[in-house]
Amino acid sequence: MVVKLQRPILVGGLGLSFSLWILQSWHDSIIQLGEYSVLSLLLVGGGLLFLKQNRTKQDSHVLDSLPVDRETVESAIAKAETVINHLAGEAENHHALAALREKIPQLYSELDREEIHLAVTGGKSVGKTTLIEVLKSHWCPQLQKTVCLQETPSLFADAGEKSDAAALTQAKATDFILFLTNGDLTDTEFQTIQQLQAEKHHLMLVFNKQDQYLVDERASILLSLKQRMQSHVVATSASPLPVKVRKHNDDGSVQEWMEQPAPEIQQLTQQLGETLAQQGQQLVWATTMRKALLLKAEAKNYLNGVRCDRAHPVIEQYQWIAAAAAFANPVPALDILATTAINVQMIVDLGNIYQQKFSLEQAKTIAGEMGSLMLKLGLVELSSKVIGTVLKSHAITYVAGGAVQGVSAAYLTRLAGLSLIEYFQQQEVAVNSATGFNVEKLGQTLQKVFQQNQQVVFWQGFVKQGVKRLLPEVAEGELVGAEKAVG
Repeated sequence: MVVKLQRPILVGGLGLSFSLWILQSWHDSIIQLGEYSVLSLLLVGGGLLFLKQNRTKQDSHVLDSLPVDRETVESAIAKAETVINHLAGEAENHHALAALREKIPQLYSELDREEIHLAVTGGKSVGKTTLIEVLKSHWCPQLQKTVCLQETPSLFADAGEKSDAAALTQAKATDFILFLTNGDLTDTEFQTIQQLQAEKHHLMLVFNKQDQYLVDERASILLSLKQRMQSHVVATSASPLPVKVRKHNDDGSVQEWMEQPAPEIQQLTQQLGETLAQQGQQLVWATTMRKALLLKAEAKNYLNGVRCDRAHPVIEQYQWIAAAAAFANPVPALDILATTAINVQMIVDLGNIYQQKFSLEQAKTIAGEMGSLMLKLGLVELSSKVIGTVLKSHAITYVAGGAVQGVSAAYLTRLAGLSLIEYFQQQEVAVNSATGFNVEKLGQTLQKVFQQNQQVVFWQGFVKQGVKRLLPEVAEGELVGAEKAVG
């Protein structure tokens, strides 16, 4: 019979509590192992399986398809401008405002751009420069549209990941990407192409220097490329190798010389020409859309930063109010989280900061849902166990009956507040937009925030700070034992 774990955080957290007990018992033996060994024990106790099974998907700032009309792109630009206006309203002197505002008229002018921007990218020595020269001389003059060809720095060079990131950023800013390779794809090349496709960039894979392979090898490589790719694949020879030409004269003499064949780019220019003729306008709109979404995300990050700076003091205030209430009159931590006016009011105040307006009844419902989630995930039980383990190392703090409840209440209140911040930051920026709460998404956020706040250093600092708040008469020197026990 297979037993399915219903409370993965609790299982991982019990490992954390056990690790703290081991650290307390074996302090003299393991202190020399240093911080990295401590963190390794915690990772084992915390449960790597949970992390693997609960990886959250990153939100993508791109659409699933090309915009088909101008109105769609204009709407995206307007939404970006709305977020910028919110930032201006909440931080009128923000250092990024001027630069953000300058980009709005630039985006509107991009909608009417007639020139197509085309990037040529790939690894080192795949023929990027030569292909651009050939296209400029043999293809561009025949086009009705103006095409700007841009070569990016070589990918996968010795310069490292930063260089690759800069090259890809340059490529992503264009309307269409030619990705060059001179053989079958390496894993790194394939992963890079997948990344570009996932972000909805239009690209064409170009198998260049095909003339350097035998005919059967060439066909095999081209077939492999087409099987692995979901985009256009073409074969070219931008600068074919010279071939030896032999001429037999009537007098029996033989003449030999090396001749440079013409570039073989017909398949590339035909497909590329058809693409630009049929989708040129949509490609420009797609680029403008991506820029608008990136601008919106940039402005939202700044706005979230401003709001986060205002929200953290609110959480600090309410977590210590909850701690004092629980310390004075110890009750189960879940009751404190789910039913007291302290947490309800914190939810209302945080909602006001993020312009997610809640009534008291809505806030009570949310508090109850969060309390239920924390119970199901094992956070209530875990916080008491871990905090109790830390406090056991010092007799004075441990005998204070409400210490565990008080610090636990503070921790759970803090966890609720940080989770709400994370949740609000993922929502669209709007005024008075409080709607139905997504409990499943909130649960995922709780798990994420919990994982970020279970390091040894965090527990040391938080418990020490809580004891100072609840038992100010305890001298700071008397807390050294607690620090050593978990350090």
